Amino acid sequence: MKKNITRIVVLLLCVLIVTGCGSKIPKLSNGDEAVVTLKGGSKISANDLYTKLKDDYALNALVNMIDKNILEKEYKNKKKDATSDAEKTMKELEDAYGDDLLNTIQYYTSYSTVEGYKEYLYINYLQNLAIEDYSKKQITDKEIKDYYEKEIVGDIKVNHILITAKVKDDMTDDEKKAKEDEAKKKVEDIIAELKKTDSKKIKDKFKELAEKNSEDDATKSNGGSLGYINKDTLDSSYDELVNAAYKLKDGEYSTKVITTELGYHVILREASKDKAPLKDVKDSIIEKLATEYKTKNPVASVKALQELRKSYDMEIVDSELKTQYAKYIQNQLAQAQQQQNQSNSQAQQQNQSNSQAEQSN
Repeated sequence: MKKNITRIVVLLLCVLIVTGCGSKIPKLSNGDEAVVTLKGGSKISANDLYTKLKDDYALNALVNMIDKNILEKEYKNKKKDATSDAEKTMKELEDAYGDDLLNTIQYYTSYSTVEGYKEYLYINYLQNLAIEDYSKKQITDKEIKDYYEKEIVGDIKVNHILITAKVKDDMTDDEKKAKEDEAKKKVEDIIAELKKTDSKKIKDKFKELAEKNSEDDATKSNGGSLGYINKDTLDSSYDELVNAAYKLKDGEYSTKVITTELGYHVILREASKDKAPLKDVKDSIIEKLATEYKTKNPVASVKALQELRKSYDMEIVDSELKTQYAKYIQNQLAQAQQQQNQSNSQAQQQNQSNSQAEQSN
């Protein structure tokens, strides 16, 4: 987006349309009103200025004005949220850059004023709502059903025992490895104790071992209980643990050391619940798939706003601006398609690399 010239356009229209905006406006020989006079009688007309602005800047300002007009109608109940979000971002920037905020905005963005950038944030928030809604409409019932069957699972109750390696930054690589091996060995010893325990007493034994050995202070006194969890309940540092837990059956414990960012674990899957009915999770599935769709299809961002403008019967009357808008959309689509192709190529290369790594292992 170019610099915010809405105020310039408004002032220019005032010059062009309202004769009384100035007490005495000089005229050119052809009757045009002058906005600048120079030594020797030279003048720049309002029409010359309008033509220059239209050629260089007007389209971007116009698109912003169009989108703001449409989006404030389409998402009138979200205007306060958009304002709050823009104000929050600006407050964070003010706290970070202080008196240097304007210079920072001008250096890193194409906006020349703080208010111009704030309005961009406001409009961008509403634009993202439109893009999200467009992406949701692209999700098919089959995709929703497939995701439900493959990815949605019931909650499971999990207990864990965490052992961490006492590694320090000033240790040598050999010393660090020795500490890692020591931590793993402790988990293996805990697993060995569980193996010697009667299956009917595993839960009590696990609780005892957790209270005695676990280094997770938040759970050790409660038998290492993480409570009922699902795939997205815990943060990403627990991913390996959660994946391992879903491979177990109720009452089973892990017989191999589980490694996460936090350290080394042994886990017990205590109980499980049936997964929620499709109707109860359908909205969250659509949101998830829509997010993936936006990421994989940058073109969606262009098409979403293009179609919304069409749905409001947008018609650009000025022939030059109409031509510019058509080229603008074509360029945006081409750039988005190029970005999408690059993304697909990178994903393909990554998949090939992962496949080769799996084969070598």
